[in-house]
Amino acid sequence: MAEIKSELSRELNLFHITMMGLGMMIGAGVFLGIGNSIYIAGPGGAILTFALNGLIAMMTAMSYAELSSAIPHAGGAYNFARIGFGKGASFMAGWMEWFASSVAGSVYAHTFSIYTMRYLETLGLMSWFPYSEEIGVKLFSVIIAGLFIYINYRGAQETGKFGAFFTMGQTTFLVIIGLAGFYVAIKDPARIQNLRPFLPYGWRNLLITMGFTYVAFEGFEVISQAGDETINPRKNLPKAMILSVFVVTLTYVSVAFATLVSVKEGMPGVEAPVWKWIGSFREKGFGEAVSFLMPFGNVLLTIAVIFASTSALNATIYSASRVSYALGRDNMLPGFFSRISRKTKTPYVALIFTSFIILSIAVLLPTIHVASSASIMFLFLFFLANLSAIRVRWRMGEELIYGYKMPLFPLFPIVAVLIQIVLSVWLVHMSVIAWIVAVVWISIGFTVYNTFSRTRAKLSPHDIQILEEEKVSPEVDERYRIMVAVSNPENSIRLVRSVYKLCSAKEANIELIHMVEVPDQVPLSDAHLYMLKGKEAIVEAMLYLAPAFSLTTTVRYCRNVSRGIVTATREKKVDLLVMGFPQKSTMAEFRFGKNVDQVIDKAPCHVILLKGETDKRAKKILVPISGGPNSTLALEVAIILVEDGGTVVPFYVAGGKTTFDMAGFLRSSLGKMGLKKDVDIESKIVLGDDVAEGICREGLSYDLVVMGVSPGIGFTRGKSIKVPELVARRSTFPVIFVKETSGVRSLVRKVL
Repeated sequence: MAEIKSELSRELNLFHITMMGLGMMIGAGVFLGIGNSIYIAGPGGAILTFALNGLIAMMTAMSYAELSSAIPHAGGAYNFARIGFGKGASFMAGWMEWFASSVAGSVYAHTFSIYTMRYLETLGLMSWFPYSEEIGVKLFSVIIAGLFIYINYRGAQETGKFGAFFTMGQTTFLVIIGLAGFYVAIKDPARIQNLRPFLPYGWRNLLITMGFTYVAFEGFEVISQAGDETINPRKNLPKAMILSVFVVTLTYVSVAFATLVSVKEGMPGVEAPVWKWIGSFREKGFGEAVSFLMPFGNVLLTIAVIFASTSALNATIYSASRVSYALGRDNMLPGFFSRISRKTKTPYVALIFTSFIILSIAVLLPTIHVASSASIMFLFLFFLANLSAIRVRWRMGEELIYGYKMPLFPLFPIVAVLIQIVLSVWLVHMSVIAWIVAVVWISIGFTVYNTFSRTRAKLSPHDIQILEEEKVSPEVDERYRIMVAVSNPENSIRLVRSVYKLCSAKEANIELIHMVEVPDQVPLSDAHLYMLKGKEAIVEAMLYLAPAFSLTTTVRYCRNVSRGIVTATREKKVDLLVMGFPQKSTMAEFRFGKNVDQVIDKAPCHVILLKGETDKRAKKILVPISGGPNSTLALEVAIILVEDGGTVVPFYVAGGKTTFDMAGFLRSSLGKMGLKKDVDIESKIVLGDDVAEGICREGLSYDLVVMGVSPGIGFTRGKSIKVPELVARRSTFPVIFVKETSGVRSLVRKVL
């Protein structure tokens, strides 16, 4: 019987998901952040805080947009990190997102309490309260958080239309404040003086406020959680993320400006300078200033803050509990986290633990530290999302279908990562406690993952798993590492015979690996059914090599062979990868075959590609030279493989005006190698316009040709075909292609 699949209905359009992002972003951050930013960074600092944070958020939104367009499923950073970095990073992303969303809920509860108490004080209704304002804020926070925790347990949710209407209302109110600010500034230009001095405390304090208020821009990432419910997600998810960040940034900057010009020097109770007076109220500064801006300002502001904070509180409780539920469902956390209430159909255990975090943070920490803790966790989360965008594009770009690709890649995610690191570090000046809380939470996460999650987590379709691994002989870590990728018994012996001399010369440890490609329609649990052929190939090679070399054999399964091989070279810290030329190569579309192309482009080590009967004794080897590290490696390989007393011929096809210093190249290359072997080096230069044809004609007179190949894009359709590709297509003689990887390029590949 065919499997019956369940999926969510796609009913959310661009408007709905844009409103979802706006509703999450317009919460406590702007209401708490403006007054504190003015106090810490000055008037211009407050405006720049939101403008620059919006720019950074836009860079991160582009990363989320690109990832969501290629992976349009619910999960957000949790899914992105799993695909980009594996289950360890995925767990930490979910772990941080759970805490960040929970602490954001505490921030929204504090915001509700602060502005509710402020309004009640203006009405004289707080005189009966016997405790301090700080205790009152915590008490009100617990009450409102408890109410919405209960609402989430009951399963009550706003409908999509009501939620969109509600978000439109609070956004419209802030836009009205911004427009009112521009109106009074135009009508009374003297108010512009409130912005002077623009940056009284310098750029250092600006970095502090940027880190503190970063929580005001969290929210757009929840749009990625709606991938399974969105109409045309590959197009609408990126549009909604970028649009929501753009609208929020303009709104925040306008509101910050309006706050500064809403008060005029000389008004009753206002002390000069105005910006210092506003900043003196800290988190309540926004409310104190806006109350002067329009009739019934206090009432309208209080209503807007209450609605915005409670709406965001409800959403963060929902989001945080669902993240912990997902961790439990995937066995990243104990299974009871995924328990669903039979009565309310909500993940009640996940909600209980989420509630504990929200209430504990709300009670134990002052507002400044609560907001700082939320900001630092979101900075860490977005840092990981930006790295995932880079890694997924570089490693899996050919496998995925993108609905949106950010321009100037990878500039924006790299810049965002660097700035997020700076803001995280600078946040220590605002709240040391926030850093302590973050370090403690992440340390707990590492402990949970290493003691529980790592061995229990469910498999992802993108995971690469080891089916069998065996050390045939003791391994010496300091030795040169050569990995031989074997695919079938017919060519495995030829592969290892071809590089036997190379292994001996390098005194290498050898890794034999076979990748089992499991078709998409087959469950990963059935991967063992596809491994018989690979085991036969490895056994053949193992019997040949084991008597002479330190040897390890591995069989892995994956959905994509090239990514599996590249991942293995990184994990094993391989120096040289040896592969066979594909028997059935789609040369019309790829240079050497799809999997081989991607390995050549992405492997963080030297690569050798064998074509033809390369295992025969070679007394005379041709080495086409073009200069550069690939040619040097080709010459070294040729000298190692040639028979004692044999001849290696560096060969160059010169065009009409092209000159090449063959003697200089040989002096430099041979000096670096330091090889001691009885080999004749006889260079040869011929004239000709068709380099590939010259190599193919000359190669017929030799036992073997060894030449360099540069990594490239892989697809050659519509582009000029390089010489090694033409030689691969035309040659009827044995050829070894080599690619050298070193320096910065290799380091980047090993990291990402």
